[in-house]
Amino acid sequence: MIEAAVTIREKTVMKAIHVVLATVLVALPTIGTAQTNRYERHHISGRKVDQQGRIAQGVKSGQLTAGETAKLEHQERGINQEERGMRAEDNGHLTAQDRHTLAAQQNQESRRIYRDKHNGNAQ
Repeated sequence: MIEAAVTIREKTVMKAIHVVLATVLVALPTIGTAQTNRYERHHISGRKVDQQGRIAQGVKSGQLTAGETAKLEHQERGINQEERGMRAEDNGHLTAQDRHTLAAQQNQESRRIYRDKHNGNAQ
C-alpha cells in the first residue's frame, strides 16, 4: 500500500512537471517576440543619451539659450512619447518602419541641436 501511494504521488508530480514545462515552452517564444532586439534597444537609447548630452553641453557652455533648450527638450519628449506609442501598438516591439521613422526624427532633432548651438545666440 505504501508503494502504491508513492507511485501515485510520483505520477502526480511528473504530470505537474510536464504541465509546467509545456507552459514554459509555449510561453517562451511569445516572450521573446515581445522584446526588441539588442541592437535596436542600444541604438535608440544611445541616440537619446547622446542628444541629451549635446543639449546639456550646449547649456553648460552657454551656446543654447533657455528658449532653445526648452524647445529642444520639448521635441525630445515628443519623440520619446511617439516611441512609447509605437511600442504599445506592437507589444513592446518596434517594426522596421517604426525604427526608420524614429531614426528620421532623431536625425532632424540632431540637426536642430547643431543649428541652435551654432546660431550665435550665445548667452
